[in-house]
Parts: sequence; structure tokens; C-alpha cells
Amino acid sequence: MTLTENSRPASGVTPRGVFARVAAFAHRRRWLVLLLWVAVLAGIWGAACAVGDDYREDYSLPGTQSQRAADLLAVHGSGRAADNVQIVLSRDAGLSDSSTRKRVEGMLARVAALPTIEQVRARYADPSAIAPGGRIGYATAALKKPAKQMERADAERIHEIARSASGDGLQVELGGDVARLLADEQGGLAEGAGLLAALVILLLMFGSVTAAGLPIVTALFAVGSTLGAIVVASHLFMIAAWTPYVMMLVGLGVGIDYALLVFARYRAELLNGTSPERAAVTALDQSGRTVFFAGGTVILALLGLVALGLGSLQGMALSVALTVLVTMLASLTLLPAMLGFFGERFARTFTQRAARRGAKGRTGEGAVWRRIGALVQRRPLAALLAGGALLVALAAPMLGMRLGFADAGNDAPSSTSRKAYDLLSEGFGPGFNGPLLLVTEGGRDGASQAAGDASRVLGRTAGVKAVTAPRPSGDGRIATVTVFPTTSPQARETADLLLRLRGSVLPAMSAQTGASFALGGPTAATEDYSDKVAGRMPLFVAIVVGLSLILLLAVFRSVLIPLKAALLNLLSIGAALGAMTLVFQHGLLGVEPAPIEAYLPVMVFAVVFGLSMDYEIFLVSRMREEWRRTGDVALAVREGLAHTGSLVTAAGAIMIAVFGAFMLSPQRLLQQTGFGMAVAIFVDAVVIRCLIVPAAMRLLGRRAWWLPRPLARILPRLDVEKH
Repeated sequence: MTLTENSRPASGVTPRGVFARVAAFAHRRRWLVLLLWVAVLAGIWGAACAVGDDYREDYSLPGTQSQRAADLLAVHGSGRAADNVQIVLSRDAGLSDSSTRKRVEGMLARVAALPTIEQVRARYADPSAIAPGGRIGYATAALKKPAKQMERADAERIHEIARSASGDGLQVELGGDVARLLADEQGGLAEGAGLLAALVILLLMFGSVTAAGLPIVTALFAVGSTLGAIVVASHLFMIAAWTPYVMMLVGLGVGIDYALLVFARYRAELLNGTSPERAAVTALDQSGRTVFFAGGTVILALLGLVALGLGSLQGMALSVALTVLVTMLASLTLLPAMLGFFGERFARTFTQRAARRGAKGRTGEGAVWRRIGALVQRRPLAALLAGGALLVALAAPMLGMRLGFADAGNDAPSSTSRKAYDLLSEGFGPGFNGPLLLVTEGGRDGASQAAGDASRVLGRTAGVKAVTAPRPSGDGRIATVTVFPTTSPQARETADLLLRLRGSVLPAMSAQTGASFALGGPTAATEDYSDKVAGRMPLFVAIVVGLSLILLLAVFRSVLIPLKAALLNLLSIGAALGAMTLVFQHGLLGVEPAPIEAYLPVMVFAVVFGLSMDYEIFLVSRMREEWRRTGDVALAVREGLAHTGSLVTAAGAIMIAVFGAFMLSPQRLLQQTGFGMAVAIFVDAVVIRCLIVPAAMRLLGRRAWWLPRPLARILPRLDVEKH
């Protein structure tokens, strides 16, 4: 049985497969299906606009010192200590002259009068807020609500008042989490660029604007509906504010990809002389199965993130899994409905284009891929070793990957948060922007005495630039000391200092004073979060790979093919993470070096592992179809590649365009995510599917389809292709 078989029941005969029945209904009742999707989209966004969003982030880390420190601060009335804005001042001639002081104090008074500000601790009342030399200083404005709940408009108002004091050589900038809201540029440049690139690729492939637009329209309906649903769901579940961007990134790529698989099969059926309605039914009956199983592997991989037990990451995983599910539904229902509107036009367009190509003597699309397949089969071991060596070399830098979170030091140089960060580093030292917070509880002579003893010891410790005097809580049960490292928050030396203080210095102080110490703060929390992700990564990988192996065992009725797929997918992900390490951690392409976002490796792993299975299912199922038809291993590999090579390449190019466009985003998280996924898809679609898989299948031969009889009896039969 070939991919474009002719032996189909005539139009009007009730199709047997569930996907065929859905397609037939959607094609016949296309107006109803289209109106239902429009109603769903409008209804969801009507509800979303009515209730607004309530995005929240949960980075709690039970069992860690940073979480214990945060809990102690909250219980004893100091939990809001970090919710403030720093107003950073710089003047080459100094800050102490009367005219400058008058302007600054007037500005601080107006900031203090804002409804979002609790109080302002003035610079001139605290000599420690003036850097040596008197040129740089800062004031602290305490907020009435958590910094993460502040709106951009609130930050803009504070910034406007603060900048009003500028002039006569005085520079005023805002620092802290609220100031970083001003660095988050708005707009859909990345999404628009990705969609435009996808449209160009589809236009070149199909030669028709209408044909090129249908996969994009299908993806937009699916992603748009899911985004609205997540806005409503944010009131019920913990969903981070960055989740919609990841949903768009994955949803657009996957949605266009799945619609393309169906539409390409639809075109093949039309070129084979099938009527438009029967072509739509056949396309869904065959490619719909591929979409269903491929989407299922992506969803399984994403749900594996739930096992990590990290709040914001769980919300993202569920949201993106829902996006993939809805894109599957759109490809299986909305797309055949829209094909019903344009079927006759497509039949004429594709037939005429094929005739023009034939008249010009152009070689069929599959001929190139047959030659590639034949070339790989002549030296399969060499091809396998060359491809494997390339992937291993690209993945090697991953072994030195450091996890962390971007801070204001990674913001755009023109942003006020970055300028404030640089000024504070210049005036007070690199560690000023990432202090450690020591929380002391108990002690034989009280928390304040124990904290004082610890402060003196820490002040003499290598790697510590300065410490503050103990600050007791209102109830006197705890006391806090701020510890300023000599190095920046993202420096490896700061992480080493944290480990040394927790591992030896503070345990010794605890034995001496009888107090318990918890070392927290944003820098410590970042290290704890990174350690938590790294510690749970093996369980996550085992769950995702294990579930995918079981699914592929049932789909392909083979032991070796799922194992091969899992190994190659791990190599492609390793190559992506290695490339990310080179570019974003080591600054290979001029990107400012910084650690990789802590939750990014697991997120990229989940998404890319599932997407890699898409191509595996599509390519290998076509090889199995030829193997069942002919029993010739070499022919099955060549024909499988010939019938899928151009489509896999086009689908990969679209995903690379959509993902790669997110490099244009101002947010480092999206830059890293888009780059990593684009590299993984490129490696998977070009190196693995077009080189390593054909070589491996040729070397495995008949053994590729081996399945022990006891296992065959208990496994369910899940055929991708219908016979």
C-alpha cells in the first residue's frame, strides 16, 4: 500500500476510521464547524476580557534553606523586605551640594506620596547609602504590595517622578524588580516575523496564497482559543506571566506543522485524481493518525514536567499541553472544514502546477530524496558514525552548563534597570546587586546576639565584601544580617561562597551559639532552584522516555525502533542544549554571557522530545508501510525517505522559522527557548531524519521490526497508517 493509494471507497460511502468520519462530517458541515470555532474563539476571549488575567509565579522550594529563610521572615513580620524600588543617583561632582540635595529630597517626597509607596528611606539620612567618593548613592522606596503584583503603569509613574530630578549632571535611575517592568518591551515582532517566514515557506511549497494561509489560520484559531482559556484559568491555577509567550512559540510551530502534514497528504490525493471531498477524508484518515500519535507524544512529554513538582513550571506544562491538544483538534476538524470551501480551487491549482512542472521536465520531489537514501545506504556505517560524532561534539558543551536566572545585569544597556545595576556595581561592588540574607533564629543568648557573632565571623570570611549589623524582627524571635559578596550574583565564585558558608562556616557558628541559621535571598534562591531542577532531572527524563517508549512499542510493534528513537532524540536535545551553552553562557555569537535559565533545559527537553517523535513517527511509519508492502529493507528505507523527505524538511523549516524568530524577542528566556528549539529541530530534521535514521534502519535490516511474541500478545495494536 502506497502513501497515495487509489483503492479508496467512492465518495458518499461511509468511512470506517474515526478520523475519516470526523473529516467527512467537518467537510459536509463546514459552515457549522467554522461557526463553532468562531463562537468558541469569541466566547473564550469575551470571558477573558471580562475577568482579565491573574498570572502568578510560584518559586517556592520546600526543604531548602532559602525557602526556610523566606518562611521565617514571613512568620515574624519581615516577609516584605525585598519589595522595594531602588532610586539610584549619580553625579560626577558629588551628591552633597545643597542644590542637588534639595532636588533629590523634593523628588523623594513626591515618590513617597504615590499610592503604591509605603515609605521612602532617604539617602541623606543613611551614610551607608553613599558609595566611597560620594559620587553614587541610592534611596529605597518600600512598596505597599509585592513587587510581582505591580503594574507597568505604576513603574512608569515612579520612573517619571524620579527622572524629574535629573539635570545639572545628576543621573537618576530605577533598580529592582519593578524597574525591570520597564525593560520588558511590548509588541509581537517575534510572532509576526515567524508567521511571515512560515507563510513564505508554505507559499513556495504550494504555490498558492490561499493554500499557504490555511495551515497558519488553523494554528491561529487553536493558539488564540487556548490563550484566552489560559487567561481565565489563571484565576484558578498557578500560571506564570511568561507562559503565554511559550504557548505561542510552541503552539504556532506545532499547529502549522500538523496542519501541513494533513494538507500535504490532501494535495497528494488531489494530484492522484481523487475528488476534493474524498481527498480530505483520505488525508485525515491517514495523516490524522500521524497527527494524533505525534501530538500525544508531545503532550506526554510536557506532562512529565509535572513530576518535577515546581509550581510555575507545572502551570506552564499544563498550558502548553492544552495548546498542543487544541492544535490537534483544529487540524482534525477546522482544517477539513476549510478544505471544503476551497477544494475545487485547490484541485485546479495543484493540477495545473503539476502539469507545468511536468512540461518543463522537472524531476519529481521524491527523486532527490531517493538519491540521498541510496547514497546513505552505500555507506550506512560511515553515515551513522559521522552524524553521531557531529551530535556528540555539539552536545559536549552541555556538560559545563550553569543554571540560573537572568537579572537586571542582563537587561538591555539602555534600560533604566541595567543602568541602575551598573551604577550600584561601580559604587558599592559587584556583589551589592545580589546580597545574601542570613536569618538567625534562637540561640543561647538570643537571636540578635547570635546574629552579631555570625556577622563578625562573616565579615572576616574570604569572598565577603561587607555585612550589615543585625536587624531584629518586631517580636525579637529572629534577626537578619545582609551579606554582600565580592563577586556578582551570577559569578561562579558567588555560588562557591554560598556553598562554603552553608557547608562549614554557619554550621560551626550554630554549634557555637546554639542558634539556627538559614542563608537565603534572591541569589541563594536561584542556586537552590537550579539544584532542585538538576536533582529531579533524572526522574523527569525517565518518565518522559519511558512513556514514549511504551507508546512507540505499541505503534511500531518493535523493540529496537523505540530504543533508537529515544537515543537519537536525547542526542538532538543534547546538541540543542550544548549550542545554547556556547551561545548564551559563553557568548559565542556576541550575546552577553550569563547562566542558562534554570527551568529551560527541562522545558526544552519536554517540547523537543515530543516534536522529535513527530518526525520519527511520520518517517518510520512510511518505511514500515513499504516494508509491509514489499518486504525489501533497502527499498523501504529509500521509499520512506522519498515520500517524506521534502515534507519533513518543509515542516522543519517552518518550525525553525517560528522558533528562530523568537530570537528577536527582548526577553532572554524567549531568546534561549527559541534558539534551543530551532537548533534541535534543525538537527532532528536534517542530520537525524535524513542521515542517521536511514543509515540505522539499513544496518538493522529485518531486525528493526523484531518484537518478542510474549510482548506482542500484551501490547495494544496502534497503527499509524490504515490498511
